[in-house]
Amino acid sequence: MPKITLDMNTFKALASDTRLDILRALDGNKMGLKDISEATKLNKATLHEHLVKLAEAGLVKKKEREGHKWVYYKLTWKGEGLLHPENSRIVVLFTTTFISLFFGIIFLFQFIKGKIVAMAQPFIETGEMKLLAAEDSNSILQISDPRFLKAPIAQVPLQNLTVSDLSKTLNTNISLKGAFGNTISDAKIEWTSLDGAEPLAGQVSSIPQSIFAVVHDPALQFIAVACIITFGILLTITIWRYSKNKIPKL
Repeated sequence: MPKITLDMNTFKALASDTRLDILRALDGNKMGLKDISEATKLNKATLHEHLVKLAEAGLVKKKEREGHKWVYYKLTWKGEGLLHPENSRIVVLFTTTFISLFFGIIFLFQFIKGKIVAMAQPFIETGEMKLLAAEDSNSILQISDPRFLKAPIAQVPLQNLTVSDLSKTLNTNISLKGAFGNTISDAKIEWTSLDGAEPLAGQVSSIPQSIFAVVHDPALQFIAVACIITFGILLTITIWRYSKNKIPKL
């Protein structure tokens, strides 16, 4: 909500207790001239004069439905802001609250999806497994389609080769870093064929196709949880302040 500026017209409009009563009557309501007259105990002619002054100050606006004679009045954002000066801060708080939720969901999605950081290609004829790192494997904050380095970073014998051996070899040859610069342990590296989308376990000697190393950064999970907790706290504070701010201050 924009910052409220109190100009001379606004000061003049607020100098009358009767006009303040009209503002209070319109708080949260759309009212016709008759309804306002009944609420404020003013005759329509006097009431109309006050409404003109309030409209000139930008505190009240007149609404007419096209094709209908019925006219009603309501507060502008400026009028609401004067009755509820906390509104601007509450709007900012609401915005911050849902930004926290948005980033929490984004980071949680990144953590669950993970990132491919390397590929292992078996060569049965030579009895070796070649490890190729993704070009951006040093940082796993970004998720993108990996492009693998042309030259392998390591070649290991296929005989009795296990998933743990591959993870250890990968971590020895490249430095995997998380969102906070945290080191990714061997246990955080999952190997999968991607077809079944299930992590592989045990020996990989008999696997004919290429397999991929996927990392789920614990730092991303931490950020996601922190953002979601922040969302919950801010939402509670915002609702409390909003309910407390319903009472007009004028």
